[in-house]
Amino acid sequence: MVKGTSNPKGVVAAGHSETVKAAAEILRDGGNAFDAAVAAQLAAFAAEPVLTSPGGGGFLMAETSYGQQTLYDFFVQTPLEKRPPEELHFYPISADFGEATQEYHIGPGSVATPGIIRGLFAIHRDLCTLPMQRLAEPAISLAGNGVKMNPFQCGVFDIVKPIYRASDEARNIYSSKNERDELIREGETLRLPYLADLLGQLAREGDALFYEGEIAQSVSRMSRESGGHLTRKDFKQYEVVRRKPLKMYFRDHALSLNPPPGSGGVLIAFGLQMMEKLCLEPHTFGSAEYINMLGQVQNMTGKARIDSFSEAGNQGEDSVLKLLDPAILKMYTRQIRERISALRGTTQISIADSEGNLASLTSSNGEGSGLMVPGTDVMLNNMLGEQDLNPEGFHNWKPNERVTSMMAPGILTMNGDTKVAFGSGGSNRIRTAILQVLINLVDFGMNLQDAVNAPRIHCEAGRFNAENGFDVEEINGAAENYPNRKIWKEKTLFFGGAHSVCKSPGGFSGAGDIRRGGESKIVSG
Repeated sequence: MVKGTSNPKGVVAAGHSETVKAAAEILRDGGNAFDAAVAAQLAAFAAEPVLTSPGGGGFLMAETSYGQQTLYDFFVQTPLEKRPPEELHFYPISADFGEATQEYHIGPGSVATPGIIRGLFAIHRDLCTLPMQRLAEPAISLAGNGVKMNPFQCGVFDIVKPIYRASDEARNIYSSKNERDELIREGETLRLPYLADLLGQLAREGDALFYEGEIAQSVSRMSRESGGHLTRKDFKQYEVVRRKPLKMYFRDHALSLNPPPGSGGVLIAFGLQMMEKLCLEPHTFGSAEYINMLGQVQNMTGKARIDSFSEAGNQGEDSVLKLLDPAILKMYTRQIRERISALRGTTQISIADSEGNLASLTSSNGEGSGLMVPGTDVMLNNMLGEQDLNPEGFHNWKPNERVTSMMAPGILTMNGDTKVAFGSGGSNRIRTAILQVLINLVDFGMNLQDAVNAPRIHCEAGRFNAENGFDVEEINGAAENYPNRKIWKEKTLFFGGAHSVCKSPGGFSGAGDIRRGGESKIVSG
């Protein structure tokens, strides 16, 4: 955590030191939080290539200095036309987290229409003050000169190794120059010269280059020839959606969250409301009673999400919003009380500036599809191959719909004058990571660093996961209620990466989540 400096321009928290540096450079140059967020995201394409890509999507929760809040939705869109499964190149791989594995599907048939480039240009037109060419400069330099691989980034490559060895082009870009049959190793430099060229062209010519020019044409051709869905029309018709945030109160503190069709914000609101109803007064952090209750809430939230989709037969806005109906909330809360008595690649950028602007940007490429856009160093997403984004099964999505997402960038307002911009990576662990950070801040009064880096649990479908760091007797006591359980030896990226910043009357503070190599920096003039 960083705190306090003279003449501060703002504070940044993100998943890599180079991402943070890009944002800091722009703040020093007179840019606002949104300029810095765009620059940081472009830099993250080079510094965090597994977690984010021009081939993916994301969201920005923006609050301007005059209090206007907008959620920019530039997540991926399902294709306009669906090819039969037998025509698709769509296959499973296993991601190895060391103490757990998770199956994902990749290949051209897993690619949805990317939205992040169009999203960054929409943010730039609406909220930024500096030219796009200036904002792209740090990223172009990073991609061209290269980024030295740190232990975390190498570890991420190892987790999804089969994806980055899925094609000759991917192997040529990401393989180690020193160790045969291995991906790039710690201390080696990853250079992405074609990405540098692409970012330079985009900065000069605009997002039409990506959505109506050579990129769209190239992806359309690859999809047609190698078993994918996307066409040029998918790219041309993609639109950024500006939404009103989902607003709620948790113990009298105001929250703004990602609204439907994203599911993460609603599920966090659902979980917080259940916690508020189940415990009128906060428990002791780390107690067996608290851990058990939190696990039950997480487990029930996951069940409620599946129930809502199954009942409605779709992933639309109405189905997930039903979870906040008081009668529905009461039903699930009662089930938890009875049980108690019976006893994804994703990255986060958070920025606040001295003018009062806040930006929380969450982006993802899934794990990557293995499909590279020729001559760009860009791997496309595999969002149609993520089970958590397709709860009704693969190939059952409806054409031309925004894919639901767990990503939930948001803003917490405490006592009227303390603002926290938060979000997290972590696939289906996003909602549980954010839920716990917010509870740590509100119920336990932790500072931002402690709230972000305190040990976490994740409970879903009866499977109980807990990080090392809790009192041994308390965590073992809580875990006894879960026959299917795992106590992890250390904090890992499995439990999310909630890089967050705070602006309060006392100044700026920031916390980079240690689970995902996070860093934070207060930027002085």
